[in-house]
Amino acid sequence: MRVTFPRPADHAVAYAVVERDDGVVYRLQGGRAGTALPHDIRHLVVERELGLTDGLWGVIAAGAVFASMRHLGGRRPPHAAQHSAELKRKYRDRVLRAGLLADLVECVAALDNPSADEIRRLTGTKLAVLCGTAPPPEAIAAAARALQVEAARWARLRPGEELRYEWRLAAAPPVPRPRDPGDRRDPRRPGQGW
Repeated sequence: MRVTFPRPADHAVAYAVVERDDGVVYRLQGGRAGTALPHDIRHLVVERELGLTDGLWGVIAAGAVFASMRHLGGRRPPHAAQHSAELKRKYRDRVLRAGLLADLVECVAALDNPSADEIRRLTGTKLAVLCGTAPPPEAIAAAARALQVEAARWARLRPGEELRYEWRLAAAPPVPRPRDPGDRRDPRRPGQGW
């Protein structure tokens, strides 16, 4: 999946152009533009750096379409709306977790040379509502450095220039689609195009 973030004029509405691997293209509406790194780039960088395949960008790559997305081109697959709804329902908690991790990494990126103990404390505060394990401080620090690099790249852009990213992590597993009533293929037999 290719994602392009044009740099609009300050205070204009920022957006991204999302070109999924299935050929469908969407415009993802963002917040107000400025020299600060857009929220959606923060998500993309953190999810990429932490290897999160089931965060916002992983589920978009797998076929989820959010309310802030507008179809620009390409043929949408059959049952796309139902598939999107199932992905959003199934991965809701993981997308929320990815958002909390992006917030944590952004806080770490704002610190000058944070220690592992500082990162652990911040992790405990920011991820207190999460069950399960958090990435190790080294991974969070590496993601914070990557975020700083992207923030510097964005700040140097002039209006009209853009940043482009390739989303190449494996997408979130697809949600099985229901069979059409007239489909007589046996789902237990491989190789029938199921």
